[in-house]
Amino acid sequence: MGIFDIFDRISQNTATTGKPEYIIAGLGNFGMQYDNTRHNAGFYVADMLAEQYGTEINRLQFKGKTGEVTIDGTKCLLLKPTTYMNNSGESIVQAMQFYKLDISRLIVVCDDISLDCGKIRIRRKGSHGGHNGLRSIADLTGSEDFQRIKVGVGKKPHPDYDLAKWVLGKFSKEDSGKIKISAENACEALKLMVKGETDKAMNRFN
Repeated sequence: MGIFDIFDRISQNTATTGKPEYIIAGLGNFGMQYDNTRHNAGFYVADMLAEQYGTEINRLQFKGKTGEVTIDGTKCLLLKPTTYMNNSGESIVQAMQFYKLDISRLIVVCDDISLDCGKIRIRRKGSHGGHNGLRSIADLTGSEDFQRIKVGVGKKPHPDYDLAKWVLGKFSKEDSGKIKISAENACEALKLMVKGETDKAMNRFN
């Protein structure tokens, strides 16, 4: 049993009272070497949302780190899986099962190389599109019917460029400014989505 498993058991036994109505899962990879990389756009958004509400995502729980925010009366669990991107679904499924939440109460935030840096795209559902984090969630939940916000991180410099090298690469100074704007927009979209105003978020930000 690893250290995360031990803390996972402790934190689940001492979970705070009050069931969240939504899980907002930001995807990425833990470790200093992955800070400011394209694949960690979901982590960046989750951390920004937590900061806006004066909290941190620092509780070890559900094979991830969690925090809680209340958005206009709607309690939300912020989740950053510590499983690495390809196994993101393991963490998310644990949280969903623990709180007995339906797939309609899950919102995932992840990077997207088909979108220019600075853009976001909101979807009610859809295929994984080759994104291994989304693939893991779809496989383990048995459904692709979860809302997601895709954060553009830019296309590869050329078709033959190694995909892993690109998504694990760090943002340039110029793109770091653009991703900050994307994250701010994603946070505003999340505030609408948890109030059931996904159409409004799509019209405003897509």
